Amino acid sequence: MVPGEENQLVPKEDVFWRCRQNIFDEMKKKFLQIENAAEEPRVLCIIQDTTNSKTVNERITLNLPASTPLRKLFEDVANKVGYINGTFDLVWGNGINTADMAPLDHTSDKSLLDANFEPGKKNFLHLTDKDGEQPQILLEDSSAGDDSVHDKFIGPLQREGSVGSTSDYVSQSYSYSSILNKSETGYVGLVNQAMTCYLNSLLQTLFMTPEFRNALYKWEFEESEEDPVTSIPYQLQRLFVLLQTSKKRAIETTDVTRSFGWDSSEAWQQHDVQELCRVMFDALEQKWKQTEQADLINELYQGKLKDYVRCLECGYEGWRIDTYLDIPLVIRPYGSSQAFASVEEALHAFIQPEILDGPNQYFCERCKKKCDARKGLRFLHFPYLLTLQLKRFDFDYTTMHRIKLNDRMTFPEELDMSTFIDVEDESPQTESCTDSGAENEGSCHSDQMSNDFSNDDGVDEGICLENNSGTEKIPKPGLEKNSLIYELFSVMVHSGSAAGGHYYACIKSFSDEQWYSFNDQHVSRITQEDIKKTHGGSSGSRGYYSSAFASSTNAYMLIYRLKDPARNAKFLEVDEYPEHIKNLVQRERELEEQEKRQREIERNTCKIKLFCLHPVKQVMMENKLEVHKDKTLKEAVEMAYKMMDLEEVIPMDCCRLVKYDEFHDYLERSYEGEEDTPMGLLLGGVKSTYMFDLLLETRRPDQVFQSYKPGEVMVKVHVVDLKAESVAAPITVRAYLNETVTEFKQLISKAVHLPAETMRVVLERCYNDLRLLTVPGKTLKNEGFFRSNKVFVESSETLDYQMAFTDSHLWKLLDRHANTIRLFVLLPEQSPGSFSKRTAYQKAGGDSGNVGDDCERVKGPAGSLKSVEAILEESTEKLKSLSLQQQQEGDNGDSSKSTETSDFENIESPLNERGSSASVDNRELEQHMQTSDPENFQSEERSDSDVNNDRSTSSVDSDILSSSHSSDTLCNADNAQIPLANGLDSHSITSSRRTKANEGKKETWDTAEEDSGTDSEYDESGKSRGEIQYMYFKAEPYAADEGSGEGHKWLMVHVDKRITLATFKQHLEPFVGVLSSHFKVFRVYASNQEFESVRLNETLSSFSDDNKITIRLGRALKKGEYRVKVYQLLVNEQEPCKFLLDAVFAKGMTVRQSKEELIPQLREQCGLELSIDRFRLRKKTWKNPGTVFLDYHIYEEDINISSNWEVFLEVLDGVEKMKSMSQLAVLSRRWRPSEMKLDPFQEVVLESSSVDELRDKLYEISGIPVEDIEFAKGRGTFPCDISVLDIHQDLDWNPKVSTLNVWPLYICDDGAVIFYRDRREELMELTDEQRNELMKKESSRLQKTGHRVTYSPRKEKALKIYLDGAPNKDLTQD
Repeated sequence: MVPGEENQLVPKEDVFWRCRQNIFDEMKKKFLQIENAAEEPRVLCIIQDTTNSKTVNERITLNLPASTPLRKLFEDVANKVGYINGTFDLVWGNGINTADMAPLDHTSDKSLLDANFEPGKKNFLHLTDKDGEQPQILLEDSSAGDDSVHDKFIGPLQREGSVGSTSDYVSQSYSYSSILNKSETGYVGLVNQAMTCYLNSLLQTLFMTPEFRNALYKWEFEESEEDPVTSIPYQLQRLFVLLQTSKKRAIETTDVTRSFGWDSSEAWQQHDVQELCRVMFDALEQKWKQTEQADLINELYQGKLKDYVRCLECGYEGWRIDTYLDIPLVIRPYGSSQAFASVEEALHAFIQPEILDGPNQYFCERCKKKCDARKGLRFLHFPYLLTLQLKRFDFDYTTMHRIKLNDRMTFPEELDMSTFIDVEDESPQTESCTDSGAENEGSCHSDQMSNDFSNDDGVDEGICLENNSGTEKIPKPGLEKNSLIYELFSVMVHSGSAAGGHYYACIKSFSDEQWYSFNDQHVSRITQEDIKKTHGGSSGSRGYYSSAFASSTNAYMLIYRLKDPARNAKFLEVDEYPEHIKNLVQRERELEEQEKRQREIERNTCKIKLFCLHPVKQVMMENKLEVHKDKTLKEAVEMAYKMMDLEEVIPMDCCRLVKYDEFHDYLERSYEGEEDTPMGLLLGGVKSTYMFDLLLETRRPDQVFQSYKPGEVMVKVHVVDLKAESVAAPITVRAYLNETVTEFKQLISKAVHLPAETMRVVLERCYNDLRLLTVPGKTLKNEGFFRSNKVFVESSETLDYQMAFTDSHLWKLLDRHANTIRLFVLLPEQSPGSFSKRTAYQKAGGDSGNVGDDCERVKGPAGSLKSVEAILEESTEKLKSLSLQQQQEGDNGDSSKSTETSDFENIESPLNERGSSASVDNRELEQHMQTSDPENFQSEERSDSDVNNDRSTSSVDSDILSSSHSSDTLCNADNAQIPLANGLDSHSITSSRRTKANEGKKETWDTAEEDSGTDSEYDESGKSRGEIQYMYFKAEPYAADEGSGEGHKWLMVHVDKRITLATFKQHLEPFVGVLSSHFKVFRVYASNQEFESVRLNETLSSFSDDNKITIRLGRALKKGEYRVKVYQLLVNEQEPCKFLLDAVFAKGMTVRQSKEELIPQLREQCGLELSIDRFRLRKKTWKNPGTVFLDYHIYEEDINISSNWEVFLEVLDGVEKMKSMSQLAVLSRRWRPSEMKLDPFQEVVLESSSVDELRDKLYEISGIPVEDIEFAKGRGTFPCDISVLDIHQDLDWNPKVSTLNVWPLYICDDGAVIFYRDRREELMELTDEQRNELMKKESSRLQKTGHRVTYSPRKEKALKIYLDGAPNKDLTQD
């Protein structure tokens, strides 16, 4: 039997092969599609986001098939940039003016090929705003509703770049553009100025309160009566209008804080949100006086309670009525380890009465005796808006720090307050209006209530319920019990610790009953579960101040609204606005539109540096050119022409803009024939920064602009005249890098009109790198030419042409030109003669006859006066002969001199040999210098303290003149002046960029000791360094500008900066009139700061053109010497630190030797007659006296000494008690509490650090029995001033220690301040008037000494709102 077809069985193998065949067919189909797609042309799209200046330089690249529809392109771009599709436009950016181009259609199915995209080429697109609105940022997980998303919500915003997940409201990269997009919730955030999150939370809560917002809108601002800037209600009104109508994501609060009278510093002060609420409400009440809103705050937020005390024996009750704006609820009772579990528990505890018994018994007016009593609070009336403050901040008396309590405290969404309106069933037998309860008001309020109740004077104070029922109507408890259901609508959350943190608000909208998080600029939806997370940490029992496992993010303020349909208001709609609010809305919209247009202009504005060399002043001017990208080059030239203020200097057709590289001083290209091209195309688009600049180039009317082509290099050509030894100003030529040296010479020959055959071209590739171009066929590129170059050309036919370049006159001239700088030197005001006379008189044990001789030499006939020029020439010749003689004496070994002489000794003789002919010549030179200009050379007595306000350092003494004086140097005044002015001017201009790197450097070397003896002017071979290299020096008188002071003498010095400071000082000797070892060189920096240059072996390479130098008379420091400032210590004076003089201490000197040298200086400069055993020296640290230096101590061995060292000089009343380093000298001061005064300081010298010995010593000077002495260590800087109102309780009296060198005293060095008192002495009781008077005196006294009135390690700034604008500066406040 043959089975039928319908009954034919199919083997399993056939099924398998059929399935396999189907799979292969599908795969083949896919491969064919891929193959076809690969053959399909592709379109490269490059998209530039122009909506934000931070993203304008970023490019997004997409490589799509040509058949891709436009809508798919928009989707891909949206995914790439993170924007919501449909909130941005794409326009063409292929060099086309996009102003008139229509954007691409984001809904079109047209393919890219049909939309004119070119396959195989770059297609540039610009991502722009849609309808003037910024693109909306695509938020992740915005629609997620699971708990995992909400787990991310609670807490402050994560910092940018922090690790962790983000929530639907967190932006990891906050920028200005992010605040331009309104949140998808429809609500607008507030920008955090710095630390104003507490302000933002409160403002958003008030904005979301319908009754407050509506009432604020009804108030009308009268501009004629008040300045809008300082009007708090008006600025709140503006802010609320913007929060309701703005299209931005967040708006600023600066106008509101400005109306508070705050400056920018207030933005960096974080305050308590409850404190702000109280202060702001008070300010609004003041501003709303005599208006319909005068009682608005009280109507909405004020409640009433009764503070009562009831006698438990007779039932007599005394009470008073108080008002409140918020109810402070304790998280954990003091000393308890268990927190209240809920707000309801805390409210019950708030009204729980306490029993006054024992020593706290209450005096009953009826019983006429002290009785046990019950004291408590009763709520009489709850406000419409109930504010609860959870007191999470407490004080830890163990650590003496503020802490935050993170315990869990639940709060219901609906709170029934009827259970708290009447907590006592029994009625008082007798009620009476009395003040007896007022005496306990402070303690009650400090424990449980806010201290800032808004009491209306004469309204609630002491009102008797039964006698004034008609005047003060208190709602009966029964009337309110059934209508006291409150609904929660605002939770202000604090995240952080007691030291600081972050506030944000969770607010329920009464419009849609939806909860929102208002976290500064971010607004997002949240759920009831998120609110529960603000209850705080775990509810388990913990130690009192433990915070283990506790969340630091928890609710701090709760605001409930009474559920009363008759009173519950809705927000005003736009058509319900009062007329003045409608006008305000219209003005704010116009301002926002104007701001939007301005932002659009900013995004399309090219901002680039603009330079211009003034055609008359020849000064390079700099500015910033801001030009719209669609403006043409011609219009940009006109803008730059007016910006540089050239209207009256040169015609505009003589100006043009060229591409310029300011760093290399290189003109890159000119724009011939492109006058009508938009600037956006010329500059390559709108960019935040450009790699080039623009130069407004000018020409004379008879000149023609040169064409600058890309690829050319700019060369500044300086012509050198060997005969005149001058370098001319540069002439600019342009060349190509592929030109040969021969072609380049021919180019220069045409420009400077010199023969190319004998021309020598020297390229300065970098500083001091001169290269002679000798290979004719070598290209400029191979020679090292770059964008901007400088060459020197010379074309004489002298023999110098045949010499080796480094031996030629040309090389020496160029080398000198490259290293010569111009300095301005201010000479001393006093003449050297008068100076010599003064110092000779000051010299201890000096020869009076010499002084007389000097005085005779000063007196000279008027007819013998010589010109300054003649004196300079003569002085130079004499110094040359002196140096020759000195060199000869040095060769004979007779030039060694003692370095132990005192300051300015034998200053009148350069060689310290008064009998030599050279000395006589020098005295004649000195006489000429004295008499040549008697008006300018006025003797001036000046101490070192007047002239040495600098970082004085020491140097190595150098009495040896450089032998370069004897060589044929350029400083010889007899020689003809070398006309190097042009070269110098050119050098000072061209080297200005090079010397910028050296400007601002300060010589801060310490002492000559660091030079390790290397300051000798001679090298190891004995040759003078002046002979090794040819150094240039030229000085001439200079007339300084006005304002530099009359009588000052200036020199303009051109000097080789490779010269050493020692040689430079020797060159200045004839102009100063004294040896180089007897004057100091100070370099003048910005703001006229002066620093002494001391390292003689250092060159002048750190100096720049036109630096100023001041010369001051005085002996320069020798090796191992230190300049020391000496201050007098006056322990019982109002100013205990007084500057005396500058002295010089040397390494190896004993303290006694330094005291011996100080005695004559103290006598002559300070008028102090002291014997060596009646004063001491001691360490000075700021204003604090330290270690006492003993006479046998040696500097650098026993006492560390450094530059800028300071010491105290203390005059002793008797013989020195300090004999050993094991002793300890402390300054004691007795506090007399019964008299409220402090005795003068008395020094106590201890043999050890024993507390018992200290008590014994204090007994000896005070007579107080040892067992009754209490002492404390002074705080702060000497003299450790403290107010007499605070000293009795603020200091740590009687520390439990046995030695002084342990905690908390740590007295290990001399100079510590010890206060002591007699514990039997009672503190004086002061009346309020006496206390206020004493406080004023103490405040005045402590301010004069620069000390605070009270000691506080951390003083917080009080929050204040100023009703009349900015506050007056109160100098008495810290």
